[in-house]
Amino acid sequence: MTADLRPFRRFWAGQTVSQFGDRITELALPLIAVTALNASAGQVAALTALIWAPNLLALVLGAWVDRRPRKRRVMVAADLVRAAVLLSLPVAHLLGVVTFGQLCAVAVLTGTAGVLFNTAYPSFFVHLVPRSSYIDANSRLGASRSASYVVGPAVGGPLVQALTAPGALVVDALTFLVSALLVGRTAVEEPVVVREREPLRRRAREGLRFVLRHPVLRAALGCAATVNFFTFLAGSGLIVLFASRGLGLGPSVIGLAFGIGATGSLLGAVLAPRVSRRFGVGRSIAVGAVFYPLPIALAAAAGGPPWARAGVLAAVEFLSGVGVMLFDVNLNSLQASVIPDGMRSRVAGAFGTVNYGVRSLGALAGGLLATLVGLRATLVVGAVGGALCVLWLLPSPIPRIRSLTPESTPEPQGVAG
Repeated sequence: MTADLRPFRRFWAGQTVSQFGDRITELALPLIAVTALNASAGQVAALTALIWAPNLLALVLGAWVDRRPRKRRVMVAADLVRAAVLLSLPVAHLLGVVTFGQLCAVAVLTGTAGVLFNTAYPSFFVHLVPRSSYIDANSRLGASRSASYVVGPAVGGPLVQALTAPGALVVDALTFLVSALLVGRTAVEEPVVVREREPLRRRAREGLRFVLRHPVLRAALGCAATVNFFTFLAGSGLIVLFASRGLGLGPSVIGLAFGIGATGSLLGAVLAPRVSRRFGVGRSIAVGAVFYPLPIALAAAAGGPPWARAGVLAAVEFLSGVGVMLFDVNLNSLQASVIPDGMRSRVAGAFGTVNYGVRSLGALAGGLLATLVGLRATLVVGAVGGALCVLWLLPSPIPRIRSLTPESTPEPQGVAG
């Protein structure tokens, strides 16, 4: 990264702080439901679903964001909304008026603000970072996210214990305020947007049509949707259940194995730029697409003494983490290089709607399949089915793309931005 990337570093610092705050909320929000409100398992599951539910509207929200002349303002507003909404919980806790309905509202509002931030981000990113530095920048962002999963739970647990769950949410709210401040101070020259009166539904439809007609984006969406469906079919919930019941491991051992395994995604994010320079962007995506889900099958074959079973579980998480970062860092960078400005938020919305939609379907299918054929067989199906996502890539231009230079990537086709 040779260009002046001080503005990117400012943005990166804000996102790193925000990612660590997110890990705290992921722990604190369900704890409030369980400890303060005696929520049932069904209510906790519903709360988790509500956090993800706004992503099903990402296509429409992305069409709305594409109309906004300043994507940075949308991102700052989304951070401020999330901070304010999260702060409402500790205030309500102090007054003794926290309700499950409020928790649900917080889940929906923070989820919606997150979708707005994520759909505004692609356009902001390409004007913040030069094309030649997309992969390096995405590598750093991915490394921060991965590090938050390694360190976040270790910090979040004691923090929740020291401050209580509502008090810990104050910390996450502060991280969003830091992010809003740093994003707001990140100077980016955004292009002028012609504000059209075209209905949102039509603009959303154009975004999806653009994706389906573009040879790179169509293959990328098919591949990502397939791997998301099958990895959620054998998702973390079932792996934890299998580790406990099938492998006979205790909670502390499972947590340790997952913590060790999480370092794989950090390593994968760091290695992604080097791998893409050596083997090409497209081949790195294809390798990551297979390497992400396939190790899950190793968990189904685990046996021997407890230390060996725990070691296999850690290895599965480690290898999958390396694979998902090779896939994500390179694919996100490739998408940024082929999408025109006028379509970025709509395309991000289309990807979000499909990918998060199939995750829910995959989780439901995984529960049903595990009931019918058992946990081991379900893990194998998830691993093999996920690895087959590479079949979307092989006939596409993606495996032949070596770099992100304009002459190496296909020109956008279909709908003009």
